[in-house]
Amino acid sequence: MPFISLKLFSENKEVKAAFNKENPSEVIQPIVERIRKTTDSQFIVVGNIEGKRYSHPLPDRIGETMVGEDNERAILDGESYISKATGSLGPSIRGKAPIISSTGDIIGVVSVGYLIEDINMSISMYIADIWYWLILSIVIGIIGAILISLHVKKSILGLEPEEIGQLYGEREAIFQSIHEALIAVDKDGMITMYNQKAGKILQSESEYIVGKSITNLLANKSLNLVLKTGKSQYHQEIWIKDDRFIINSVPLFYDKKVIGAVYTFRNQTEIEKLSEELSKVKQYSEALRVQTHEFSNKLNTISGLLQLDKKDEAIAFINKETKQQQEWIHFFINNVEDPYISAILLGKLNQAHELGITLSIDPNSQLTSTLSLKLREGVITAIGNLLNNAYDAVLEHNTKKEVGIFFTDIGNEIIFEIEDSGAGIPHEITQNIFQRDFSTKSGLHRGIGLALIHKILQELNGNISLETSDLGGACFIIAIPKAQRGNMFGGDNLD
Repeated sequence: MPFISLKLFSENKEVKAAFNKENPSEVIQPIVERIRKTTDSQFIVVGNIEGKRYSHPLPDRIGETMVGEDNERAILDGESYISKATGSLGPSIRGKAPIISSTGDIIGVVSVGYLIEDINMSISMYIADIWYWLILSIVIGIIGAILISLHVKKSILGLEPEEIGQLYGEREAIFQSIHEALIAVDKDGMITMYNQKAGKILQSESEYIVGKSITNLLANKSLNLVLKTGKSQYHQEIWIKDDRFIINSVPLFYDKKVIGAVYTFRNQTEIEKLSEELSKVKQYSEALRVQTHEFSNKLNTISGLLQLDKKDEAIAFINKETKQQQEWIHFFINNVEDPYISAILLGKLNQAHELGITLSIDPNSQLTSTLSLKLREGVITAIGNLLNNAYDAVLEHNTKKEVGIFFTDIGNEIIFEIEDSGAGIPHEITQNIFQRDFSTKSGLHRGIGLALIHKILQELNGNISLETSDLGGACFIIAIPKAQRGNMFGGDNLD
């Protein structure tokens, strides 16, 4: 501020002109006081080159000589500067500047200043304010740090850094050592982590799956139900490539809110392969039992004919039995590409023959498509259960025991029609026959077959329908697309 006042005075024309008047102070004093109050200076003193005052904060000192002996540089050299001296008001810091006339001559000096006492007082006030705000900031910072530390402690369950590190290491070791495949997702269904087993299953087709949606990777939107409902889901089936997996989904909670979920994958294909081997052994055993029983009956028949000296009849009987078996085998070789489908149909023919049921296969039937593992298992399960139901239906009915089967894959679908001469299914219960545990038969462990078929066909994007058979009973028709929709890992879309 002193320099502002100095500049105002050194360039003020009225002040310069007043030096030529008989009493300069009459003009200069009002101007000086107005400027002093405007600039908030403690004093502004104007004097001539001899140091005689023309203005002063105390009017009675006007006309006296300026005190401080620090005017020489302004009067003699024409400099503007700041000095520290003791004036009539006491020690002060003041700015000095020469007053130069229009002709360029130095005609006076102006001194603008502040008392050191007042400056010290102002500094003390500023320091006090600074200390006040500094202490307040420190207190607020300490309180904030305490609150943040308490929040962080709560978030990390009160654990110390080394405990967190140890816990993370233990969790990672446990997570990676689990034999089942595990995948963790956040609340949006994005994968956050997975173990080595899951990596082997999924990462073969996607080198980095963290951050990707699990529903897109596995093409099954029902996996997100656990995030929406917050309820665990168990024993969901899904195919990845040629393997069937059972998925269990468990939600993760924090403060009673779902923050994610963990999915565990159990490979059913490995278990089913063992079960399949055991089932095959059982089937072989059953087939051998049937063949042994029937072969024994045929041997007894042949033996009896020979003992009765009926050689021609014995030869005719042998030729008939041999011809029938050869016709069946020849038909399956020429019309059915998949050996497993041929095997189950051949086994069902033998079973029907033993039960006294006439099982006829339409001669126009054909199945020349190569079936995938999943499609083959679905077809075998479906026709096996439907034929079993047909056998039960005709055995309970007192009419002619006939079962017919027709199949084709000429179009885009594989179609099987299985009909029987049983009592049929009443129209009023046709909507319930595919429900689990619903059955028209009495006894335990009923109501499973048709429900299983319906579920498998849904997974294969197929369907099953019921009509009235030309034989008088029920006719089930199943249709399965030959081209199965798959996800990025080769599994089928189960949505």
